[in-house]
Amino acid sequence: MNYISIKMGDRKITRLIDKVHDIVNRSRRKKRTGWILKHTTLKKCVFSIILISVLLIIMYWKRINTPYLAHFIQKSTRPEPNIRCGLMNGPRILKSHGHKTEAQLRSYPKVLVFVETAFSKLGRDIAELLVHTRIKYKVEVAGKSLPVLTNLDKGRYGVIIFENFSKYLEMDNWNRELLDKYCREYLVGVIGFIPPHEETYVGSQLKGFPLFIHTNLRLKDAALNPASQILRLTRAGETAWGDLPGNDWTVFQANHSTYEPLEWAHKNDFFQPTEGEIRTPLPTVLQDHGLFDNIQRVIFGSGLKFWLHRLLFLDSLSYLSHGQLSLSLDRMFLVDIDDIFVGEIGTRLKADDVRALIDTQSRIQAMVPGFKFNLGFSGKYFHHGNSEEDEGDDVILENIDKFMWFSHMWNHLQPHLYDNLTLLMEDMTLNKNFAKIKGIPVDSGYSVAPHHSGVYPVHELLYTAWKKVWNIRVTSTEEYPHLRPARLRRGFIHRNIMVLPRQTCGLFTHTMLIDKYPGGRIKLDESIQGGELFQTIVYNPINIFMTHMSNYGNDRLGLYTFESVIKFIRCWTNIHLTSAPPLQIAETYFKLYPGEVDPVWGNPCLDARHQKIWSKNKSCDSLPKFLVIGPQKTGTTALYTFLSLHPAIASNTPSTDTFEEIQFFNAHNYLRGLDWYMHFFPVDVNSTTKYYFEKSATYFDGELVPKRVHALLPHAKLITILISPAKRAYSWYQHIKAHGDASANNYTFHQVITAIDTAPKSLRDLRNRCLNPGKYAQHLERWLTYFAPQSLHIIDGEVLKSNPVEVMNELQKFLKITPFLNYTEHLRFDSKKGFYCQVKNDRPKCLGRSKGRHYPPMDDKSQKFLQRYYVSHNTALVKLMKRIGIRSVPNWLKDDLSDNTT
Repeated sequence: MNYISIKMGDRKITRLIDKVHDIVNRSRRKKRTGWILKHTTLKKCVFSIILISVLLIIMYWKRINTPYLAHFIQKSTRPEPNIRCGLMNGPRILKSHGHKTEAQLRSYPKVLVFVETAFSKLGRDIAELLVHTRIKYKVEVAGKSLPVLTNLDKGRYGVIIFENFSKYLEMDNWNRELLDKYCREYLVGVIGFIPPHEETYVGSQLKGFPLFIHTNLRLKDAALNPASQILRLTRAGETAWGDLPGNDWTVFQANHSTYEPLEWAHKNDFFQPTEGEIRTPLPTVLQDHGLFDNIQRVIFGSGLKFWLHRLLFLDSLSYLSHGQLSLSLDRMFLVDIDDIFVGEIGTRLKADDVRALIDTQSRIQAMVPGFKFNLGFSGKYFHHGNSEEDEGDDVILENIDKFMWFSHMWNHLQPHLYDNLTLLMEDMTLNKNFAKIKGIPVDSGYSVAPHHSGVYPVHELLYTAWKKVWNIRVTSTEEYPHLRPARLRRGFIHRNIMVLPRQTCGLFTHTMLIDKYPGGRIKLDESIQGGELFQTIVYNPINIFMTHMSNYGNDRLGLYTFESVIKFIRCWTNIHLTSAPPLQIAETYFKLYPGEVDPVWGNPCLDARHQKIWSKNKSCDSLPKFLVIGPQKTGTTALYTFLSLHPAIASNTPSTDTFEEIQFFNAHNYLRGLDWYMHFFPVDVNSTTKYYFEKSATYFDGELVPKRVHALLPHAKLITILISPAKRAYSWYQHIKAHGDASANNYTFHQVITAIDTAPKSLRDLRNRCLNPGKYAQHLERWLTYFAPQSLHIIDGEVLKSNPVEVMNELQKFLKITPFLNYTEHLRFDSKKGFYCQVKNDRPKCLGRSKGRHYPPMDDKSQKFLQRYYVSHNTALVKLMKRIGIRSVPNWLKDDLSDNTT
């Protein structure tokens, strides 16, 4: 029984075990099958992802119209304007408000800047800001003595600036009392900057003032005092959030009612305020109302690195000068979009970009009355994109009336590459015909040359073609007088075409994507929010910005930049922005700056950028290396003749109007341009000439001549001939009389030189031409303002006449001319003429009949009058000659200064 029972139990166990095995095997099979199924599904998923990715890439590169995808891609990168400002649309101060007071001002609108050294950083920043805003100034290194502060009954300066306020506090008693007396008497204010300190001061008192300072602080979150009378350009009410630049700030603690904070900030430390704790703001800029010592001041606790301080500095100048140094609050604003149809596929505008352009323009118009984007077109490149970009071109033309328009070149070729006027005009005509066909306006009177070519340095063919084809009256360029520094860009008028200075906004053809912008969005925002772009608009009353078509597609950085900076300006300033067509802007510009009407021609050979946009047919070698500058009737024609005998020297070709003289730098000829001047110096590649020169005796006393000469020929050598100014005056009178001048024939020499200011104009003009050139020291000082003394060679005219060989030998050494010419073989004295002449065919060949003419001697009365008249000028000449290293005083000068006037 038991055995059977056991057997029965074994079978049950065996069956049970078999069942377990079956279950396990089935489970394994299911797992294996599931794994296979899962693996297969995973493969399918990976394959699908790869396939979708490939399709997306293909769709992107093929520009398949997928608006949702495009929106998704661009949403994460394209910046949008994010200027938040509660004051943006609030009331603004009246434009006429300019800090003017009832005070009777007795000082000139000029600034005196005391710097620590000629190279100190803050001093340079101050000077650059004054240059940018066209405020006149003088820089003095703070020392033991003060410069002259008054001129007769007027003060020379309206505001005094100390780069280091400590230099003011530590002045010796004599100079401090003198300066303070000047400030009180002439109502002159002081601006001072507290410099960084190596040592940290806590509650240190400023010498002589109830004012204490804490130094070397890190600050954040600056705000302005909205009640301050100083604020005019600057607008209070918002906070400049974030860290302030530097860790060397000074803050103030006052102990007198004369002091009022103009700006506050908070200490920047790691400790957060506890709940309910109120942190007191720290004064960083302080106004001194003058209640303590009757002198008004503004003291800055840091330099100009913080953008807000630049605005406050300008407002302080305006306030302390009683409105004499106020900037206008009006700004004109134009944005050119160059090359609206020019660009590689993938960089051009699509239809959505054009619509975004129009939408942004509408928003800007609400802030800038009259604003329209100004589109420049080269018709040849219309419909040169893909299908989407060509559609963008079409949408532009569907909205022609929403924009302003200006002409580029048809084929975008640089104008200076054209040497044929007909071909240049044909190119312009193609563009004009394209405009007429498409309905683009052709009467704006404004054009821009590709890459600024031909505008400056001037290519005369461009100006001629512009006039003939487009009737251009206005253009613009970044290149006058040079690209950098931008603060020095100016305007000029040439051939009745007004040339305006153009500004950049930090965007160029290649800056299309925010991720690719140098420094990224942070750097661009710095320029917009108080940086370079913001300051450009603040400093310049007229702003024409150059941008490119590619800045308005892709990430639309152009739209972002201008909408953002306009909002920031409205938030932080009381500036009134407007826009207008270029012609109206140009007329406004030259009303503001009439002194810029005449250009100053620079030397294209000294600027790499200018050389690139200068015709290759023009040679740097054709510009003269030295000038004979006069004055008249001192022997300049004789010197001209002697110089021309040298085989390595060549003068200009003669002029039909002024003979051997060009008279370029001092006459209307200057406005004819550089091409006109250079055609008098034709370059012959086979010539042995090494030194070109020109002689124009009228250059010597021309008021604008030294500046103009230095701009074009900064390394030129200058040669002048001096004789007794009395003798020169008499010689000029006799010369003009011999040529039939009515005044000279109707009046004696004595009547001419003693003519009073109520005399007839013709008589006064003759008097001035006789007397003024003889004020040698005055004119030489003007030349030495631009040229070093080593560039000037003074010839004694009496020695030139009596011993020209000696003079020419010295002159060759001064000019470092080779080969050295022995003038004894080329000059010979002519007893009939009474002077030396050149030798030709072994005989003297003298100048014409008008040279060496014998006049009756000057009457004693005139001689004594002129000796008295020129005594101060001759004394100044002796001092000048000694100062520049000329030890030997000419005999005629000794004689003129001798005491025989009684």
